Amino acid sequence: MIPSHRQWFNRNYSPDKYGRFLALMERQCGEPVQFRHSETPCFLPASLIARMAQYGREMVEQLMADAQYQADSRAAIPPGYRVPNEDPRPLFVQADFGLDAQRRPQLVEIQGFPSLYAYQPLMAACYQEAYGLDERLTPLPGGLGTAEYRQLLGEAIVGTQDPENVVLLEIDPWHQKTRHDFLLTERLFGVRTVDIATLRKRGNRLFYDRDGVETPVRRIYNRVIVDELVRRQVPLAFDFRDELDVEWAGHPNWFFRLSKFSLPYLRHPAAPHTSFLTNVPAVLHPERYVLKPLYSFAGTGVIVGPTAEEIAAVPAGKRGEYILQERVDFQPVVETPLGATKIEVRIMYLWLDRLRPVNTIIRMGRGNQMGVDHNRGMEWVGGSAGFIDPAL
Repeated sequence: MIPSHRQWFNRNYSPDKYGRFLALMERQCGEPVQFRHSETPCFLPASLIARMAQYGREMVEQLMADAQYQADSRAAIPPGYRVPNEDPRPLFVQADFGLDAQRRPQLVEIQGFPSLYAYQPLMAACYQEAYGLDERLTPLPGGLGTAEYRQLLGEAIVGTQDPENVVLLEIDPWHQKTRHDFLLTERLFGVRTVDIATLRKRGNRLFYDRDGVETPVRRIYNRVIVDELVRRQVPLAFDFRDELDVEWAGHPNWFFRLSKFSLPYLRHPAAPHTSFLTNVPAVLHPERYVLKPLYSFAGTGVIVGPTAEEIAAVPAGKRGEYILQERVDFQPVVETPLGATKIEVRIMYLWLDRLRPVNTIIRMGRGNQMGVDHNRGMEWVGGSAGFIDPAL
């Protein structure tokens, strides 16, 4: 995106440096990385990141002010997973953008759920060390410093609780590809990662085993994806509908409410037109759209440019669980030795006193989607870090 930085990087790249980057990551995490990391970071103008951050904030604020969306999204939470004492706003927000033919940001998805807040700073630091990047570049947006980032993230995750009473909750966490983020969260804040199946309940309180001591849970940093919970049929000691004496760092209801479900309610120049499939009587040019199930994870079930037959194959009773989104042909903007590559930029927010952009995640790809499954066998694709030039 910034020719001077890109040309310098490509001239000075070597496989040995990439190997050093992966070795640094492995040393910090204690094992090899669990998903593909691109050979390169991305160099981004501060003005572009600020524009994306502004768009994401405008969209979320629009939704929060929309009474119809508020009512509909609350009703859309599956009855078995309507958690009491919902926070009035999502604590964690992610807004994913691609760049169209004019290099304008266009929304891909929006989500009220945590992401790799502890992992991304480590990835950026390893890119910096392995490649000797210009120290004027920063991985954090808006002039945010490392110490302030950690303070804000700690406030979001731990709140006012003792870290020993805060847990990062996941399903079978040590077999998740994102487990290094869990490890780094504990390293930063002393918050233990706990398998949801191991929690115990007495009365309206939850407990976990901490070094052989039954320890009360007062706050949950929630990383549980409900569709995975349902798919695995994980037995639990509690019901999400229980009136529990616990705080949620990322209230579970926002996983459903601020999600693909939100897209049809958006009216914004950077939000491609989207409709619930139930509201689409006929599709004249299906190749111009993307068919998405509402609550899939990591691109599962998404069809880019579906055929009329694929749309018609969605059962009548399930059509309310799908959206049809106007397709935007995202442009390849990063020059690599293997050709130009597309990027998807995730703006990561924390909503404490205000909705504030605090970090980014970059995904690079040359397939129809950015996920690993859609870029198998390719190089110069995968997860990456964004380095922002404050002067541009």
